[in-house]
Amino acid sequence: MTDTSEATPTPVGRRTVLIATGATAAALAVTAAAPHAPAADPADATPVAAAAVCTLTKEMTEGPYYLAGQYVRADVTEGKAGIPLKLNLTVVDDATCAPLSGALVEIWHCDALGEYSGFVGSNGHSEPDDGTFLRGAVLTSSSGAASLTSVYPGWYRGRCVHIHVKVHTGVTVTADGHFTGGRELHTGQLFFDETITAKVAVVSPYPANTVPRTTLAQDSIYDGGGAKSGLLTLTALGSTTSAGYTGTLTLGVDQG
Repeated sequence: MTDTSEATPTPVGRRTVLIATGATAAALAVTAAAPHAPAADPADATPVAAAAVCTLTKEMTEGPYYLAGQYVRADVTEGKAGIPLKLNLTVVDDATCAPLSGALVEIWHCDALGEYSGFVGSNGHSEPDDGTFLRGAVLTSSSGAASLTSVYPGWYRGRCVHIHVKVHTGVTVTADGHFTGGRELHTGQLFFDETITAKVAVVSPYPANTVPRTTLAQDSIYDGGGAKSGLLTLTALGSTTSAGYTGTLTLGVDQG
């Protein structure tokens, strides 16, 4: 099913920025990598600005597959097959660049077949649907860091590979591990270098996705803005594509 509601970004009134990753983000990527993991091949990394400069950018559309109140958990895989992906995101205040402690960073994305939990079948594939796989959120540390474990997303008709992200403040974590309330500061999307996605797309289970893949350059949402538009810095976790990647980005949000 075509994701028609994502064809045009929704205008928003508040500001959100993505801070170009610098030394802090690099340190986070090293921390997340497995011990003695080899350095990324030059083709397996997305260049970013050397200095951490606050850059104003628009938010990205939420899309049609959001489900509120998901689990607060660092690992969202639920046994889903796919190439490992470690996300290291840092949330800062756009006015001061100070880290936001206790903010909730929420992600959701499709699996290797391009199917979202709660909406399985929308991309033409049949599989079990528990309504929660590849969805979750974590609270940021005192340094604004949010680390999540997932798998490299697949793709669905009309969209490039991406992950949806929200940043909330003031949420309440419930006794059953979900979250409620709070204030939503940011809705955006995280994007992946096309060179790496092309490598991932030929590794099982991704070839089982029978839907034609839209590239980053062809996508109707990504605007080519690099890190300021949500393009992750990807670092290899090993010497093969199957070993997976760490995706790093600093998100700056407007609290005003």
